[in-house]
Amino acid sequence: MSVSSAEVICSREVGIGKGLTMSSPQDSSLILDLGSSQATLERVGGKGASLARMVGACLPVPPGFHITTGAYRRFVNENHLGGRILSAAAQAHGNDPATCDRASERIQSLIAQGTIPSDIADIIRRRYEKLGFEVPVAVRSSATAEDLPGMSFAGQLESYLNIRGGDAVIDAVKRCWASLWTGRAIAYRERQGIRSEDVSMAVVVQELVSAEAAGVVFTANPVTGALDEIMINAAWGLGEAIVSGHVTPDTIVINKRTGAVVSREIASKEVMTVRLPDGTREEPVPAGKRQRAALAPAEAAELARISLKIEELYGQAMDIEWAISKGRIFFVQARPVTAMPEYRAPLEWKVPRAGARYFRQSVAELLPEPLSPLFATLALPQWNEATQQVMIEALGPGCASMALLTINDYAYYEMPLNTRQTAGLLFNFLMRGRTLVRMWRRSIAHWADDVRPHYAQAASEWAGRDLAATPALELLDGAHRIVAAAASYYVSIQLVLGPPVMSEALFTLVYNRIIKRKSDPPALIFLLGFDSAPILAEKSLYDLAIWARGESELAGFLARTSGKEIAAACDSESIPIVGRDSWQEFKRRLAMHLDRFGHAVYDLDFAMSVPADAPASLLDTLRRFLAGQGRNPHERQSAATAAREQAAASLQGRLRGLRLRLFKRVLGWAQRSAPLREDALADVGLGWPVLRRMLREVGSRMAAAGAIADRDEVFWLKWEELQDSARALDAGRPAEDYRSAIAERRQTWQREHVVTPPVLLPLKDGTRILGLDLSNMMPARSSQAAGNTMKGIGASPGKVTGPACVIHGPEEFEQMKPGDILVAKITTPAWTPLFALASGIVTDVGGPLSHSSIVAREYGVPAVLGTGVATQRIHSGQQITVDGNGGMVTMGE
Repeated sequence: MSVSSAEVICSREVGIGKGLTMSSPQDSSLILDLGSSQATLERVGGKGASLARMVGACLPVPPGFHITTGAYRRFVNENHLGGRILSAAAQAHGNDPATCDRASERIQSLIAQGTIPSDIADIIRRRYEKLGFEVPVAVRSSATAEDLPGMSFAGQLESYLNIRGGDAVIDAVKRCWASLWTGRAIAYRERQGIRSEDVSMAVVVQELVSAEAAGVVFTANPVTGALDEIMINAAWGLGEAIVSGHVTPDTIVINKRTGAVVSREIASKEVMTVRLPDGTREEPVPAGKRQRAALAPAEAAELARISLKIEELYGQAMDIEWAISKGRIFFVQARPVTAMPEYRAPLEWKVPRAGARYFRQSVAELLPEPLSPLFATLALPQWNEATQQVMIEALGPGCASMALLTINDYAYYEMPLNTRQTAGLLFNFLMRGRTLVRMWRRSIAHWADDVRPHYAQAASEWAGRDLAATPALELLDGAHRIVAAAASYYVSIQLVLGPPVMSEALFTLVYNRIIKRKSDPPALIFLLGFDSAPILAEKSLYDLAIWARGESELAGFLARTSGKEIAAACDSESIPIVGRDSWQEFKRRLAMHLDRFGHAVYDLDFAMSVPADAPASLLDTLRRFLAGQGRNPHERQSAATAAREQAAASLQGRLRGLRLRLFKRVLGWAQRSAPLREDALADVGLGWPVLRRMLREVGSRMAAAGAIADRDEVFWLKWEELQDSARALDAGRPAEDYRSAIAERRQTWQREHVVTPPVLLPLKDGTRILGLDLSNMMPARSSQAAGNTMKGIGASPGKVTGPACVIHGPEEFEQMKPGDILVAKITTPAWTPLFALASGIVTDVGGPLSHSSIVAREYGVPAVLGTGVATQRIHSGQQITVDGNGGMVTMGE
């Protein structure tokens, strides 16, 4: 790889090579040479200004020219579009995608109807022809608010590749101008505080590099934040496959100082973007190249060397797009790296006690994030006490018990499993078989008649209390009782989960081995269509939307208002519409829904909101139903019920004697048990709405005393700290200032939050215990090979390809669109409304009996669960294929 390539490209830009000449004075307001000193941010946008800077430094950049913002403004003014564009844009709200999309449609239509002034079209055509006859070019948008240190605008604007001919270039330029006003660009600018009247658009036209390989260089490690490392992503073909996320690239990390390769991951590169006679397309990578490195070691070293020059030129870490053609490196874009993580040393997963094993199962599956300090110190001891009580009842005093604790603030169960303890555990199981059977038989009645009423009573005692008039210590005493009841509830329902598991397994075995013929439906059909708490909640919300649709003024307000704004209006005393009665009735019906279903948890940690106190996400789902998006849950359930009953009636008409009696027996048990798991899990947060109000009341008092910054920081305190503060508040003494300690805890939490916790510890022992491989029993895979495929558990059958929508929590629910594939760490009953929109489900954590599996099967969408890393490897908008039969997720197809 010759360094002289940079000098050649620099020379070409000043008239050597393809005969480019400097712009004439009359053209300079419309067209500029790529390296022109007049190519400022205001005239050529962020991308264009960056390219001009690199050309000026004699870095290897493909030849081309700028179409300035002056040309765009001429087009807007001569077509009288300015006022109409700003008027339409003013109707968009950044937190409401529907309003942004409506504004975009209006503006895009205006631009499409406009005509490019003839002198501008002639100048563009002449400058293109100087590049060469029918030479293929890339036509790229370059906005004045793009590629800045705090705002990359990455993925917001459009580029068009392999454009040939003057007329085609002119058409692509117009489409680039229109992309300034896509819904996502409008929303992005509003979130960044950029006014519509302050933006303009330039366009860069460059010769398209016929790339054998392409990719991205980060001159600081964007994963770890290490400033002394360069990360290179590389794949075959044009770079669009990487930028769009359709291929998992090779990843090479290089030490800046020594040039040594720190790590190299060669991915299985399934697709590549290639040139066609007209445009581009993605096609499969030849089989012989898929596992081959896209960059030779010498090429990677040269790429790193030149990239460091670009970093030096800009004086900061850079995100650089590159391509290689016939052994020569070209750079096609460079922008500052945004949102670099603070560098911290990697987390160590040290176990608290040698000889014990640590699992992320059971309740830990409902705690996907690092725990809040208050949940860890208040709730975990209650869970351990409740677990110990059940273990003693089941296996007798002195039995080995699981303890729930934290490692790097993630919840783990500790299981002491030395030889003596294991033998004692097995002996107790054998000796107390009758006790275990008796507990299992009465588990459902115990849950329904004792445990749930006790939990509900613990919460209801505080529901009508005047919290503001209650001493802080009394509030904490009530909070402790509610959490203790919640722990007892969760531990007790572990036995309730047995019948659904065993009955479905037994029915499936009997049906497939003894009953089923080739033409008969799958066993799953017989277990769908039943009511459960999440299904009832969805139908309730849908019914509310249908009622609101009949109130025209109310429906209009809900349709144009975000969920967050609707929630704020509900909390306000003002009436946002003229129809006072319909608004009050809407609030009453919503309150009834939240009172019945608002305790469903997104995350079991009570530091996280629930719909009852943060209904914005639920209201956004209601707006989707109002707009006719998502299938009618009543119709879906009726169809499943009809299919189930028809299948059962057909078999009962065919079977005789023992086979009929056996079929009816196992089917009846399975169908009676089917809703139990979801009903039981739906109430784990039954006390959370009132508990959160109680804790936030104490938090408000601490904030008023200057001990914390705001009431929600109460969840960042430890239980003992909160008790000390309550004593001080009740006694009228100053409470200790915890603000600096909370800031440190937040930083630690953020560092821990970005990692994927192992499902089994110690790491050195892998997934084997006592010689048995437990990997298939874990709720998430402990490792995934590099590449564009991920393995998981096929939890709902079928196969679907579509755009991914990665959702990290309820605040992002509004991003979900009909037909998207939902990608999440976990889903709980509170996530059920998204299933009405989803075409598939992928999770980091979960298995065949998790909420995701059960509800996905009810909705008839494919699901792959327990991948371990889906939310890290997949990004929103990326095309993925979910194979629920084989348990595979493929990215880029």
